[in-house]
Amino acid sequence: MSETEPQFITVGKSDRERRIAVRTTSGREPGLLWLSGFKSDMSGTKAEELARFGTERGQAVVRFDYSGHGISGGDFEAACVSDWLEEAQAVFDRFCPGETVVVGSSMGGWIALLLALSRKTTDRIAGLVLIAPAVDFTEELMWKQRFSDEIRNEILTEGRWAQPSAYGDAPYVITRNLIEDGRGHLLLDRPLHLGVPVTILQGAKDPDVPASHAQRLAEALPRDDVTFTLVPDGDHRLSRPEDIALLLRAVEAMLPE
Repeated sequence: MSETEPQFITVGKSDRERRIAVRTTSGREPGLLWLSGFKSDMSGTKAEELARFGTERGQAVVRFDYSGHGISGGDFEAACVSDWLEEAQAVFDRFCPGETVVVGSSMGGWIALLLALSRKTTDRIAGLVLIAPAVDFTEELMWKQRFSDEIRNEILTEGRWAQPSAYGDAPYVITRNLIEDGRGHLLLDRPLHLGVPVTILQGAKDPDVPASHAQRLAEALPRDDVTFTLVPDGDHRLSRPEDIALLLRAVEAMLPE
């Protein structure tokens, strides 16, 4: 089995239509669905390693780029959490017909949780593996914690603020639309119940998503089977060989023998 060339699906209507790039590998269930982080795409190290792992095991694998990311269409500055969730739902509905383990990194962890809640009644989500899950990051990690009064004022008056990036030359543009839309998807203000096992992998030295934030998510899932693994010297990406090995072991634990 080999991965297909990217195919494109249309998500959204009228002037909100976006061409979303999807890569798939056929195989047995449970399949694996990869959800990337903010400003990341399906060609990243973890996504590639997960696809290789799934293909070697004969599992179905699906990964895609959000609008404004990678090779998908759409304008990053015009997009928001609602758009990226809608795209994840469309990909799940079309390409994940059977049981699926959803693997989400950073913002992808937030999208994974929102997807699992919105598709809970399908009984097709077999489990979640979340890497440094940036749940509610627009509000809890950006607006409340990291943004000064000056930055918040610039976002409110100018509609955008260019945040320097530690992961590339181009800044991350944070829009007022992103912040305000994110408030409609907040999860940490109430107990959650997914009804599936959840594994959280978190670096203790993560400068972007503090370990305490990931622990807060674990505590918000009191009725679920949650495994929380703290990597003492781990950063936000968790992309070192030993981190990748940990990730693949976590995914394998959710698959049948």
